[in-house]
Amino acid sequence: MANPIHVLDDYYLAITLLITIAYQLFFFSIAFSLKFDKLTDLAGGSNFVLLAILTLALSSTPNARQIVVSIFIMAWGLRLSAFLLFRILKTGTDARFDDKRDKFFPFLGFWVFQMLWVWIVSLPVTVLNSPAVQQYPQPAFGTGRDIAGVIIFVIGLVMEAVGDMQRYWWRAARPKDDQGAFCHVGLFKVSRHPNYFGEIILQFAIFMIAVSPGADGYVGGQAFKALYATILGPIFLTVLLMFVSGLPLSERPGAKKRYENGGSSWPAYERYLKRTSILMPFPPQIYEHLPVFIKRTVFLEFPIYVFDPSKHSDGGRASHEAGDEGRRAGGGDHSADGLFP
Repeated sequence: MANPIHVLDDYYLAITLLITIAYQLFFFSIAFSLKFDKLTDLAGGSNFVLLAILTLALSSTPNARQIVVSIFIMAWGLRLSAFLLFRILKTGTDARFDDKRDKFFPFLGFWVFQMLWVWIVSLPVTVLNSPAVQQYPQPAFGTGRDIAGVIIFVIGLVMEAVGDMQRYWWRAARPKDDQGAFCHVGLFKVSRHPNYFGEIILQFAIFMIAVSPGADGYVGGQAFKALYATILGPIFLTVLLMFVSGLPLSERPGAKKRYENGGSSWPAYERYLKRTSILMPFPPQIYEHLPVFIKRTVFLEFPIYVFDPSKHSDGGRASHEAGDEGRRAGGGDHSADGLFP
């Protein structure tokens, strides 16, 4: 069996980082110069494919586990970039860049963050394919962990793909003047963000398979630690979706918009929020009756996502502040202020 090719370091960290930076800067230069939004997500998704192919090729004679995880991340990256490209071709522009498109450094900042996203999330595949890991004997593919990882990956990819398409079809069919409408078809009946849930679990599935040489005792030393350290990839993506660019930008702001613009549709959406798990699919008939403590812990519906009209809507906030002024003037009781709904 041919030995893996060493490039810059034994873990392929430097070469994959340099290629990611160059690849993203190339597309950034086009997007900024031409004010062209259609390349952004394509550049992100295809970058995963590029890194997987590169590290797999450098490993010379890859084994079945390397091929599986590389194909998995390529399939995910291709599907994601193809869907986002299709969507942007239909819509024409990307509203995320309306305040950045003409500003060099703010726009570049997005692309730098995309570089980090691609490089960090690719870590399980990058390190598994590296000489540092492949110098050790490798366990045959097909362990219980491998099979579980394959099953979870398939479930996650299907949930992400089906969720994206169901929401796209719903948006295409809804009346354009209905500001209070919300997607509650298909998978969205059991999860408010099934596509995010699918994306998270498929990344952990890739890590489960990639870490097997270490978990099964074949790989030791620094390579063992490096394999386990690649859990940073799925964790980074989870944090991104749950606390940065995913749920925080859709949950409370979305509820606020529907409350203020939706008119009579708000009660239906409020009931949907109470009945439907924010992330993990769960029967709404049961979720509706779960204690708030369970929803906030087991089901990850943290307070930062919860919309309270009296605190977070413009009209409600004005009314709330006016009430505070009245209580202060009259020396009233403040004991109820700040209670969590």
